[in-house]
Amino acid sequence: MYYPINEVFQTIQGEGWHTGVAALFVRLQGCDVGCPWCDTQQTWVQSEEKRVSADEVMQVDGKEGHWSLFLATDLLQKIQEQGWTARWVVITGGEPCMYDLRSLCETFEQAGYQVQVETSGTYPVMVTESTWVTVSPKVDMKGKRAIQYQALARANEIKHPIATQHHLDQLDALLDQLDEVKHVCLQPISQKPHATELAMRTCIERNWRLSVQMHKYLQID
Repeated sequence: MYYPINEVFQTIQGEGWHTGVAALFVRLQGCDVGCPWCDTQQTWVQSEEKRVSADEVMQVDGKEGHWSLFLATDLLQKIQEQGWTARWVVITGGEPCMYDLRSLCETFEQAGYQVQVETSGTYPVMVTESTWVTVSPKVDMKGKRAIQYQALARANEIKHPIATQHHLDQLDALLDQLDEVKHVCLQPISQKPHATELAMRTCIERNWRLSVQMHKYLQID
């Protein structure tokens, strides 16, 4: 299977349960969820006129919506050629679960990497058993896509963006569907003071984890 790749780069994971871990980010092109605060809107449309060579996406260069098609094995080879040392691979987007990710996950795992997938929860999650799945539920977005129970149940971590009590109520309604509550992280939208205070207070009350998008405070990608 070929995957449309927007950019690939090495950095520090800035969000969620694995904040601070050295990571290789593989950003896929394509998304129809429509989050208004999205900071990677260039990944939404897979335009043929934006298609570029494989070498042109092996860096932080996705801001123009460029993309290139890769087989999983070819992507692994390109990454190994860079000499990057991180062993944690984050597959993100866009919305990566628009695609069957099993081949991509298997290829990296067989090469000794641990794989994490970050998804909105609006598509079924097709990954390997050992893939760490982060579901960041996007409820009532412009794309009108419903949260999939299969995605919630498969999640190792639920990382929920919040700004108001309404967002917490939405999260509680989703968690009520599950027999077991997984790791939960609350992420203040756009680092707004009220959202941050609400997230901090709730994490203390419920023994959850705060996700503050550390990479934005550090001004790194």
